[in-house]
Amino acid sequence: MNVEEVLKDTLREQADGTGPAAPDLADRVLVARRRRRGRTAVTAVLAVTAVVAAAVLVPRALEDEDRTAGVLGTEDVIAHADQSPPRDVIAAGRSALAAFQTYKRVKLDGGDVELTRTYGVLDPTTKTYRKTTRWSWLTVAPGLRTAAVLERKLPADRIGILDLATDKVVRWIAVDHKVAAVAFSPDGGRLVATTYEKDPDHWTTGSGMTDGGEPGPQASTRTGFYVLDADKGEGKWHAVSADESNSNARQDFVFSHAGNLVLSDAMGSGAYYDLKGREAAVPDNALHFQPYVDQGISPNGTLVIQDGGAVLDARSGTPVDQLSVQTPLAWADDDRVIAWGCDPKKCDKKGEFRNQLLLVTLHSHKTVPLSDFRKASADYPGRWYPQFTTR
Repeated sequence: MNVEEVLKDTLREQADGTGPAAPDLADRVLVARRRRRGRTAVTAVLAVTAVVAAAVLVPRALEDEDRTAGVLGTEDVIAHADQSPPRDVIAAGRSALAAFQTYKRVKLDGGDVELTRTYGVLDPTTKTYRKTTRWSWLTVAPGLRTAAVLERKLPADRIGILDLATDKVVRWIAVDHKVAAVAFSPDGGRLVATTYEKDPDHWTTGSGMTDGGEPGPQASTRTGFYVLDADKGEGKWHAVSADESNSNARQDFVFSHAGNLVLSDAMGSGAYYDLKGREAAVPDNALHFQPYVDQGISPNGTLVIQDGGAVLDARSGTPVDQLSVQTPLAWADDDRVIAWGCDPKKCDKKGEFRNQLLLVTLHSHKTVPLSDFRKASADYPGRWYPQFTTR
């Protein structure tokens, strides 16, 4: 879907009785991280990960038997089916809702628009979500104790390391090439930081305008990426120009499932790069992986879940199961998936925009609601989008 089609879908949704334009309109267009294909609309979830510094040790991803060391204890499922956006922590298996965000379009002089985020970030002490508008980008590290943040003006020339318990930046990591996104490796040992010439969240008038006359995303100005040691903040920058087959302004890099490669997590050519910046072959278990589906490969690497809930053998592509979900978000373990979805009895004729966080078990299709139905609130205007991290 192109920008114009998405905006038309949004306006059609409004005309059907959903009220005035929601602050999350921005996330449904191509500047957003991932797109829904073959459906009636586009939903983007800007999933992010974190950077660490020597002063704050990186909490590595925990094995199930080590979860007693984590901030959430050993309880398998922590649900709050009466909360949306959530106030209290949500988790299932290995994954926790580390943060969530809503979006707002801020009009600038001259008619341009800046996309801004409001975050709800897990406080590891109170086990509640703390609201913040301080950062243009925030991503929580595996272990739920630290986060990486970027200041309001993008691209940024430094990365902040935030202690989530104290809500204070304990160290700044300076970069020579300006950064607009960061992401953790699966083991928490490295980070990839995507560099840009211009702010990818700045929508422009003129050539960037949509058919409806609204400001639209500019062409991507991505310049490359850093691979940095998460403890020391040391590493190298590698030049990788913007992917012309990808119409998103954001073309952020994330780590592969194994952590030995990086790839852009938006639509495009799907190219992979090694940690020295050289283009690499697609891993065998990622041949059927959709990069815009966050955490689409199961923890043991044998299964892939696609947008819409199809579960495939990761290497052969053989169908394994079909889950009644809309957008997969994370694996709780090798047998359970966290996703946006809705019981058809509650959502019949109400459209795909009525959904809640669900924990769904493969084959048995046992379903446990983790949140209430997604909606805006006084504290978080607009629909909210989750960030799941290994706990």
